[in-house]
Amino acid sequence: LGATVVTMGLISLPAMLRSKYSQSLATGSIAASGTLGQIIPPSIVLIILADQLGSAVDQANTARQVLYKEATGNIVMPSSFSVVSTSAGEMFLGALIPGIVLVVLYIVYILLVGLRKPYMAPSVPFKGKIDKNFFLKLGLTLLPPLALIFIVLGSIILGVATVNQAGAVGTAGAIIMAGHSLRKGYSNAFYPSVLALVSLVIIFYLTARFEINIKSIKSYGDLLLVLLAAIAVVAFLTGLIWSAWRTYVIDNILREVMVETAKTTSMVFIILLGAAMLTAAFRAFGGEELVRNFLVGLPGGFWSQFIIVMLVIFILGFFLDFIEIAVVIVPIVAPILLMDPAANVTAVWLGVMIGINIQTSFLTPPFGFALFYLRGIAPAVVRTVEIYKGVVPFIILQLLALVTIGSFPSLVNYLPNRNLLISETAPPPRNPALQYCLEEYKFSKYDVDELKLREAIDSVFLLDISALPEQIGRSLKHGFNSAKTIFERLQAIRDIKAVLRIKSSDYRPLHQKVRAIQKRIRKLEKQIKRLKVDKQNVFYDAPSYESIVRKISNLQHKRNSLESLIPEEWADKSRTFLNLQETALQARQNYRRAADTAYVNVVQTIELLSVTEVFLSLGHDIEKLGKLIDRLDTQAALTEMNKIIAVIRRIGGARDFRSAIVKLGRELRSRTIDKVKVRTAFEEVALEHEAQLAWRLKVSKKLLPGLIKYKESIRGSLGLRQQPHLPRDAALYIALCRSKHRDISLYF
Repeated sequence: LGATVVTMGLISLPAMLRSKYSQSLATGSIAASGTLGQIIPPSIVLIILADQLGSAVDQANTARQVLYKEATGNIVMPSSFSVVSTSAGEMFLGALIPGIVLVVLYIVYILLVGLRKPYMAPSVPFKGKIDKNFFLKLGLTLLPPLALIFIVLGSIILGVATVNQAGAVGTAGAIIMAGHSLRKGYSNAFYPSVLALVSLVIIFYLTARFEINIKSIKSYGDLLLVLLAAIAVVAFLTGLIWSAWRTYVIDNILREVMVETAKTTSMVFIILLGAAMLTAAFRAFGGEELVRNFLVGLPGGFWSQFIIVMLVIFILGFFLDFIEIAVVIVPIVAPILLMDPAANVTAVWLGVMIGINIQTSFLTPPFGFALFYLRGIAPAVVRTVEIYKGVVPFIILQLLALVTIGSFPSLVNYLPNRNLLISETAPPPRNPALQYCLEEYKFSKYDVDELKLREAIDSVFLLDISALPEQIGRSLKHGFNSAKTIFERLQAIRDIKAVLRIKSSDYRPLHQKVRAIQKRIRKLEKQIKRLKVDKQNVFYDAPSYESIVRKISNLQHKRNSLESLIPEEWADKSRTFLNLQETALQARQNYRRAADTAYVNVVQTIELLSVTEVFLSLGHDIEKLGKLIDRLDTQAALTEMNKIIAVIRRIGGARDFRSAIVKLGRELRSRTIDKVKVRTAFEEVALEHEAQLAWRLKVSKKLLPGLIKYKESIRGSLGLRQQPHLPRDAALYIALCRSKHRDISLYF
């Protein structure tokens, strides 16, 4: 923050003042722009918040599981109710749209001020020539740092590199850029940069086109590729070391940078160590429980807690740096906010909101850090009051952005969800956390394609499956029947959902009232339990004994009074509503089971019929096996039989044929081989093969095309859960659905 504000103040402020810009507008825009680095990736604030929120999510999940167990009596909480965790890459993605929103708001404000009050931001004429040299200089100035930023950010966001690895890439890129910047004007200024860049291009080309691995060298061509890659790596290292040497010998830049980096790193680690000690002591002496009890006891639920926490962080931002706030305050308050099932906020959203709040705090007079830094380097002609006046509009814009992002969490949550669901490492459609949004997508798809889907289901009943073996035919017919019940099950889900919506409007106030009372009762019970332990540790005639007994009695009386406040109809209404929720869950499970059966049974039958050609090719192997048996060549017959077994192991619906082969193997491995039994077993194998082949050839020609057509027609609806990856349109729908905070408090 300080470096950004000071640098921009030293470079931009004198130029703006020379051009007759308003002091308040000039200082306000510099101070506000300097704080943008707190929220726009790559931001150290977001990285530290991601680390702290990761552990806070674990604590919040534990607290939510305890709450679920106390409310329902079930030990295991559904994974779909778990708190959504975060990482540095997700924080970067989550902060991207809010950062862009802030930048756009700043630009629009400055543009409007310039248009409405031209004297505050007069136009500045360009005195140079706009020619190819201008654009070349502009490109050399802007493109390298922008490219490096995109490489570092992209590698983190796409999961190619960790934060540490991306930081190493950024360091190497910065050294190379510094190497040619320090030799500006010399003919050899770009030699190391060009050498490193060309080497990287060669390395990327070789790794993209060929598999380069020392262990897999099998020819001179492989050896040549490895040598070329090694030469390119050596050339890149030469360019990097050359640039590093320049930064070392010219103006002692490298040493100064390393010293400052060591100071900053040491400061951060000392702060982290002190914060860990302070947090541990704070928790050991019951401070965390006091904070939790205070926040939980506030009327208004999550939003009153959230506003209080944000206000505290805002005030602390006047006096503390972001590191102290992130490592001391966030671990204490974040689990309390994240575990609330009514708000059900994500860690990414909470982290971005805290980041913007800290950013606003650093900008707010009279204590904002950015204002002190700017005051220190601003000319004496700039009055402090003008700086304060200048930042007020930007503070209002930041507060507006904070309210907007708080009201529309999709602005933060959408990009991380989208990036996750369309990536190669996306969770499969069967993931429990995706089921609610996946079914909402499928239900909307049913509404659009209902006629086509009904026609496909009706047409499949016209297929003749009588030639299939009984068990396979029964399984396929069961799949058809399951598909036919889908719309009934869908209507059942919608009916129970409508009933729940109506009932929940009446049940929610009662639920909130009783849960608030029960929360106070649990708090009293903890105090009673603690006092009973103290009571056991003192003698009955000690002065404190009577005091402890009296406190226990008073607390028990308060607990009984609170229990009497629970309405009499609570037990019946709670049981009725829980039964409705169980019915709704059962309806969804029945739907999922029917949809899976409808698709899986058809797919299994198609796979079974698709290997008919493979089964046909076994005829030659069986004929060869018969000749070996006739010659009594036992070992060769066993070898040939094992080849057949290896093939049929991958073929479904051939259990009788497989049993016949196994029986033949037992006869061939017998100590005393009976020629008659062996021949009989072989004839049984041949007969089973002919029987299998007969029905497969008959069915595959008539039935297989119809089944394949039916499978494709239900693949994106009934069979969506069985796909290895989500289709793009489904992934985008689910990303938007999951980016909204869903109230799940009635399940707790």
